[in-house]
Amino acid sequence: MSRDWSFEQEDCACAKVQEPEDIDRVVSAISNRASAQMVPALSRDQIEAAMTAFEEYKDCGAHSELFGSFGEPRDYWVRSSRERENRVYPTKPIVAFARKLDGLNGGWSTIDSAAAALHNAGFVVVNAEDQPVDVPEKDHLLSGADRIRLCALTYFIEPAREKAARTVSIRAGDLAAAMGLHDVFPNICQALGGEKFQKLAQVPPPTSTEPNPSSSTVFTFTLNAQPEADTAMKTLNTILYGPPGTGKTYATFRKAVEICDGPEAVAAMDGDTLKARYAELREAGRIGFVTFHQSYSYEEFVEGLRPEGGDGEAGFTLEPRNGVLREIAASAHALSRKADSHASRSDLANASFFKMSQGRKTSPDEAAIVEECLDRGEIRLDRGGDLDWSDPEFGSKEKIQATLAERSSNTGDTGKDSHLTSDANYIDLFRNRLKVGNYVIVPHGFHNFRAIGRVTGEYEFDKDSDVFSHRRKVDWLWRGEPLPVSQIYHINFSKLFYRLDTSRLNLDTIASLISDPKSDHTKQPFVLVIDEINRANISKVFGELITLLEEDKRAGAENEVSVRLPYSGDDFTLPANLHILGTMNTADRSIALLDTALRRRFHFEETPPRPKLLKTVDGIDLPLLLTRLNQRIEYLVDRDHLIGHAFFIACNTRDDVDTVMRRKVIPLLAEYFHEDWEHIVAVLGGKEQGFIAKEALTVPPGLHIGMDEARYRYTVRGSFPPDAYAGLQA
Repeated sequence: MSRDWSFEQEDCACAKVQEPEDIDRVVSAISNRASAQMVPALSRDQIEAAMTAFEEYKDCGAHSELFGSFGEPRDYWVRSSRERENRVYPTKPIVAFARKLDGLNGGWSTIDSAAAALHNAGFVVVNAEDQPVDVPEKDHLLSGADRIRLCALTYFIEPAREKAARTVSIRAGDLAAAMGLHDVFPNICQALGGEKFQKLAQVPPPTSTEPNPSSSTVFTFTLNAQPEADTAMKTLNTILYGPPGTGKTYATFRKAVEICDGPEAVAAMDGDTLKARYAELREAGRIGFVTFHQSYSYEEFVEGLRPEGGDGEAGFTLEPRNGVLREIAASAHALSRKADSHASRSDLANASFFKMSQGRKTSPDEAAIVEECLDRGEIRLDRGGDLDWSDPEFGSKEKIQATLAERSSNTGDTGKDSHLTSDANYIDLFRNRLKVGNYVIVPHGFHNFRAIGRVTGEYEFDKDSDVFSHRRKVDWLWRGEPLPVSQIYHINFSKLFYRLDTSRLNLDTIASLISDPKSDHTKQPFVLVIDEINRANISKVFGELITLLEEDKRAGAENEVSVRLPYSGDDFTLPANLHILGTMNTADRSIALLDTALRRRFHFEETPPRPKLLKTVDGIDLPLLLTRLNQRIEYLVDRDHLIGHAFFIACNTRDDVDTVMRRKVIPLLAEYFHEDWEHIVAVLGGKEQGFIAKEALTVPPGLHIGMDEARYRYTVRGSFPPDAYAGLQA
């Protein structure tokens, strides 16, 4: 008889099991048909812990007294819900370990049989090839909508939540295949979209694709919803704070990309994709990063004087140079303006771009020529002398080079064939190969650019000019304060005049700079990440810019404020599309330097330790270990001096855990407790024979004070005994 997967108005009975995450678990929907042998349902954590223990048994013989009593599996395996090298495990040893039994029935006959217990816990029972097996028709086995909901929770929602994902998508066809179901897509879609699943998984109503219902229907659920985090996304200034090792710096990667691309885009990224996108945005100049320290200054952050090579006897001059904040603010300002153009990215993809210098940035005379060119809407070439190249006969480079050679011969200027070739190339490029409609980028040195224009006129000769006589009309689409080349081109500029490789151009940024004034997409968000923001002298580093941080004081805001900078004398405002994202270690003694003015201008978002991101390693329950450590630290010190999960996140063996304890955790505890080793021993489980060795000191010869009180030497053991972690897992 085929199984009936129809629904009963989603009114199956449910029971709750208190989990560490406080998630309501459906452990049985069969109260009306259960047998008298009803036993407590297994949780996902219990089953996964048993699978980890079975792996240890296979690797090193651990727990052999239990697992060794079972023979080779014959009929049934269970599929893990976590990413493991081996995804399937024999059912009987797993259930026996989870329930601390010596043996049990392995099939489906009773509710406490191994396959039945795993099935009712939301796991999929499979054969040796990881294919779902046929489930018999029995009253004590979970079925229908409740089974679908529980499997979706076990294999999709909980794994994504463990990885701290913001969203997870479930395709109806994928869930059906995982469970071994056929032709039940309406039932699956109804279960995933219903209120019971939202309550079970503690998620808001999902979004779904069309058609619905269908095997291709995708339900997207929002996880780890935190209203405060949503508020943080709307504020321009945010500080992530918490004790050491909670992943604050790593969290800035996700938050910075979310600000730039939006939460929906980030939700679809895995860890590697997120890191790659973060690197792209940094290379494009959309994200800046700086670490504050005690010696960090205003000159590095805002602007300062730097030596520039000079002429004559001076040797060098001191010139204002932008700091980290002003540089990214200039980029954000540029991409929040509107220019009079209708270029789209698709238009630019088929266009040609040229880099053409208009004088050296260190030469005052030639710098004036740049400004004149920008004001008059033209570009100029200083090669080719006073010859007029307008005649159609100069449509070929060969004729240009021959004319230059003849001119050189007539004037007696010989021995410069390489210069003649170079000049001929530049003239040919300027006169012939640069076409109307092509784009020209004007550099500011090799590392910055200051204007982008579109060529609108053919070659012209200015007979009244001694230099830069060769000119073409240009419509300057964007001009402004110099921006880093990295924002629009993947390598630094070189040479005087050449065609750029289109594949290296960032066309999105260029399109934003020269965009249609009626579009709003030019207001791209920028992010400046300030790591360890509380370690610098904030008043000294920010100076007068502390006022500009407030959102209503930004450029274009209701109460816009500008300040006169001391070195350049420029008027400066912070753009409204620049986000400041800081991290703050609450255990750092320099937290007192974070003054009230800065606190008032930032939204604070806590990043606490997250033990659930850890796993059991060689019998050491790391989530419990970290929880016990932090409970004792908070009781003896405060919650600002906890230990973060990042210390243990990369631990895969007992040796890894020992190394972290010896080299990171215990030294950190010594700092927290100011070398009070009695408290340190208490935090570590209260066993002196565990991590710490205690040795009584004898009174040195000739010393006549301090003899009434016993004194001890405390040392961290070179190797920890097997039961060292027992006091932290009690």
